[in-house]
Amino acid sequence: MSEAVLIPHNSTEEWKLPSRGIVGMACLILAEAAIFIIFIVAYIFYIGKSLTGPTPHDVLSLPIFATVCLLSSSLTVHFAVNAVHVGKRTLSSLWLAATVLLGGIFLTTTALEWYHLIYRDGLTIRTNLFGTTFYSLVGLHATHVIVGLILLAFALLFSLRGDLTPKHSERLEVLSLYWHFVDAVWVVVFLVVYVLGR
Repeated sequence: MSEAVLIPHNSTEEWKLPSRGIVGMACLILAEAAIFIIFIVAYIFYIGKSLTGPTPHDVLSLPIFATVCLLSSSLTVHFAVNAVHVGKRTLSSLWLAATVLLGGIFLTTTALEWYHLIYRDGLTIRTNLFGTTFYSLVGLHATHVIVGLILLAFALLFSLRGDLTPKHSERLEVLSLYWHFVDAVWVVVFLVVYVLGR
């Protein structure tokens, strides 16, 4: 017969429910990840199956600069969250401005790439399977970047007005989780579209 084991309880530690914002964002990220997986699998499935050109090898080049900018923005938003947490308003504004700038550069390079693909190379969403899957996947990611930039721009505005205080640090942290997700998805898109698919 086994004896019951008593586990000592430290009464000084109070158990807290996890943040609703973080749990909500985690659920959103899981749902969005499922959507991205579908688009990525479709892209991989149709690699090399276009009957007409242009092919990825013909028109795509590695967006190294854009990728460095976007991945760097994960660091800057992290520093912004830390600055808000300790009440350094000016520093948080600077880090948020840097994040918005880096995300804006990434979005601008994507727009320029699309302009060249459409008007110079003649690749549209209706050209072939590559065009359809490329614009769908990269466009889905760009849409998420736009949403993130709008939210970050509002956070920057609040910070500049002095309305972003340490008590709001958890809200900015929730937003930063979304931005980290967008950056992480880009790593997968970059590898699938520009490395594997090329």
